[in-house]
Amino acid sequence: MSLCIVTGASRGIGAAIARQLGAGGYSVAVNFARDEAAAQCIVQQLRDSGTPALAIQADVAVEDDVLRLFETAEREFGPVHALVNNAAITGGFARVEDVASAMLTRMLAVNVSGTILCAREAIRRMSTKHGGRGGAIVNISSLAARTGGTGEWVHYAASKGAINSFTIGLAREVAGEGIRVNAVAPGLVDTDLHAANGAPDRLRRLSPTIPLQRPGTPDEIAAGVAWLLSPAASYVTGTILEIGGGR
Repeated sequence: MSLCIVTGASRGIGAAIARQLGAGGYSVAVNFARDEAAAQCIVQQLRDSGTPALAIQADVAVEDDVLRLFETAEREFGPVHALVNNAAITGGFARVEDVASAMLTRMLAVNVSGTILCAREAIRRMSTKHGGRGGAIVNISSLAARTGGTGEWVHYAASKGAINSFTIGLAREVAGEGIRVNAVAPGLVDTDLHAANGAPDRLRRLSPTIPLQRPGTPDEIAAGVAWLLSPAASYVTGTILEIGGGR
């Protein structure tokens, strides 16, 4: 059974990804930063359905935590075959003129540095150059990278723009080493992220701006991730797959 590490998998899109990959035959390392109870709940759901799973605490912005995440997952399940870089924070709603330096530093550390560090460890293990069997990486971006997040979170959009650039560059760098690298860019998705950032009515307010007239679901995003990791996408790398209802 192939192992996939999913960062930030205790809730929302990450949890949906973990469930779909488990249903697709992966062993799943469910990474979480703080909410162990939520992560253990996802792990129990996976185990109840017959999927080998383990919750592993790690702050992806901390290099030692990333190393421990990969070492623990491999010790439990064997070689890593896939990585989903989902862990991210928004930094909260703010115009650029109100962005605090400490928040910006933390957001970039999680969203950008964390993604790169996790990808680094995956490559060291999966690359045929290093004796690996190959594999696939999917980074979770956002439509905000294209739309800009104007008036709400330009800072967050910038971090996701970095993820798009990283995805394209890394895909070309390791394509000859048996590793495919892609990204999924969700649009508005029905999770608790909006309420957690102080805007519980955001989905209702913005749904009319979406051509399909509704937000997406975490399962719809997870389906895109599962496809990109699957053999059906064997000729797909360096691609940003937008799942945003036409927005």
